Amino acid sequence: MLPAAADLPDPLEPYRQKRDFSATPEPAGEVASSSRSPRFVIQKHAARRLHYDFRLEMDGRLKSWAVPKGPSLDPHDKRMAVQVEDHPLSYADFEGTIPAGHYGAGTVIVWDHGTWQPQGDPQAGWLAGKLKFTLQGDKLSGAWMLVRMHGHRNERQEPWLLIKEADAAARPAAAFSVVEAQPDSVLAARPKPARRASTTAAKPPRKAAIQPADNSAPPAPSALPAGARAAALPLALAPQLAVLAEQAPPGDDWTYEIKFDGYRLLARIDGTEVQLFTRQGHDWTHRLQPLAKAVKALQLPSGWLDGEIVAQGPSGVADFNALQNAFDAADTATICYYLFDIPYFDGHDLRQLPLHERRAFLARLLEGKTSPHIRFSEDFNAAPDDLLHNACQLRLEGLIAKRRDSPYVSRRSPAWVKLKCTHRQEFVIVGYTPPRGTRSGLGALLLAFHDGQQRLRYAGKVGTGFDAATLKALEKRLKPLAVADTPLDDKPADARGQWVQAQLVAEVSFAQWTPDGRIRHAVFHGLRSDKPAAAVTQEKPVAAATLKAPALTSTAPRKRSSQGADLVRITHPDRIIDTTSGLTKRDLVDYCLRASRHLLTHLKNRPVAVVRAPSGVGGQQFFQKHAGKLELPGVRLLDPKLDPGHPPMMEIDSFTALSAAAQMNVIEFHTWNAKTRHIDKPDRMTFDLDPGEGVAWPAIQEAAQLTHALLDELHLKSFLKTSGGKGL
Repeated sequence: MLPAAADLPDPLEPYRQKRDFSATPEPAGEVASSSRSPRFVIQKHAARRLHYDFRLEMDGRLKSWAVPKGPSLDPHDKRMAVQVEDHPLSYADFEGTIPAGHYGAGTVIVWDHGTWQPQGDPQAGWLAGKLKFTLQGDKLSGAWMLVRMHGHRNERQEPWLLIKEADAAARPAAAFSVVEAQPDSVLAARPKPARRASTTAAKPPRKAAIQPADNSAPPAPSALPAGARAAALPLALAPQLAVLAEQAPPGDDWTYEIKFDGYRLLARIDGTEVQLFTRQGHDWTHRLQPLAKAVKALQLPSGWLDGEIVAQGPSGVADFNALQNAFDAADTATICYYLFDIPYFDGHDLRQLPLHERRAFLARLLEGKTSPHIRFSEDFNAAPDDLLHNACQLRLEGLIAKRRDSPYVSRRSPAWVKLKCTHRQEFVIVGYTPPRGTRSGLGALLLAFHDGQQRLRYAGKVGTGFDAATLKALEKRLKPLAVADTPLDDKPADARGQWVQAQLVAEVSFAQWTPDGRIRHAVFHGLRSDKPAAAVTQEKPVAAATLKAPALTSTAPRKRSSQGADLVRITHPDRIIDTTSGLTKRDLVDYCLRASRHLLTHLKNRPVAVVRAPSGVGGQQFFQKHAGKLELPGVRLLDPKLDPGHPPMMEIDSFTALSAAAQMNVIEFHTWNAKTRHIDKPDRMTFDLDPGEGVAWPAIQEAAQLTHALLDELHLKSFLKTSGGKGL
């Protein structure tokens, strides 16, 4: 005799036991009558590890599988799908953030939904471990199947495979990845209902989100650019990614930024909460609490910010290994966040605005709000070849070229282009060799990448770039992953060592690829925890000729310099300008790039006088207050009324102008103590401490310290400045 319905166990009890519904926004739900057209839903879940929850409506509830890599349209891809507890039908519409400290903590979006039709009896197929069906969704369609591995139906978490069947909807993985091409929610365009006050116990504060210290309202936002569209704030956002190019793209409709050696990071601000997400959608707020507080301190309305986090190395430039060490030591207080884009702001979608309008708006928002933790990523309007040379001289990773008129898209786009100083990319670690000589831990790492068919191909070794602490840490991470056989598909004869599971990702620079697909002169920079091993492929540069920029879509005129030129060519770059040190004109331009962010802070909005040394610093020098016949591309000529009876005075407010000044042998910049708009109201005062006859340098130092103490007593902010000669 069959048991009465009341005696049957509640199939949703495991779901409820794992959740505290007074704290999580997830629906409690109950078993309901199945629809005539059963539904399916795929939810993108940025939990501790990003994955996709695949759910099929069956028997009044949602049968659920966690798919780590997400679905693939390629029938050759067999995606692991781990069966998890059944969910209520009401869960199919759930989007929200599960608080930290609770089961499944992280952000959930509805990545795809629709209806499904089983082939044959779905119950019989599920029990037999081979369920065939068709999907009719916004992103997925056609024939699919779920196949249980090993046939053990009563395992705690049964492993299945999700496979696309060969039909018109199938596409090869080498040509198209649906999860990368379409990363967003299918509900993003639908307005979200207002949140209702809880009738149960008060929700505890979310540990991963940053709450404000008080209830004061943020300051009024800057005026939104024309064309911003009203839109709900999405729960998740995939970043725009750049393609690798052989050289700078043609045309002058591109801007250039420094390519930072760090981790991509997106910040979501939702009223009282700040969350920080990696490019793969992992919530790193708990790992970057000081940075989250710094974002909160900006006091911006709701929105999404895009940028890169970096840490300074011993040389003073961004260093990936220093960033990795900061995470390993759980000491992230020194990390700096360079912001370069703003896709959403204050209830508006800005993604369709041209890049230059979004960045100008972001710069206005950050004006006066930057800190050691938050900075605006400046762009440089200069010849790309010269910029790249300077970046490489400073041992930076390279440049990012961005088309000025381009919208923001959540995928890899040729509108953003990477220009690298050296070959550099991620590789999957598939093994290691034993140490030799005095080295301990390991000798070299064996590296690989995925080809177009997701097969692991050997790429060679990296045996330099390690210190003793790094070798010890790598050995500790790799030993538990040891396996007897190679994970490589090609099994090359020149790859020998201890094999490991293909889980860890290394950042490596190298000189070149050999004809047989190996890297030469490789250097290890660190492990990447923001990118899964399955996503690592060989980066191949595209030809610059394919990156032609279309006509601008914005009606806003492009900013031009007063001299009508945007590019500066440095003549005689190797000419020595200081015989004592051997410094050249190129070194002077290099310094302008390195110091431009600090120099321009003081030069902008102020008239400037310059000192020129056409024959070098040891020859005759000229002090020049007015432009006269001096033509410097990018230098702004001021209103002649500011100094009647003379040629226009000058203002230097861009890297182009700095480069042009270096080209014209300018070695000193002297700003006025008043700004151009209020030339008759100085906002600075200078105390010039010059030594007289018989006055030693220690006396000058003491005088400067006494002056500084006096100004502090008067509550006047002061700065020490060298005069260029012997004074302060």
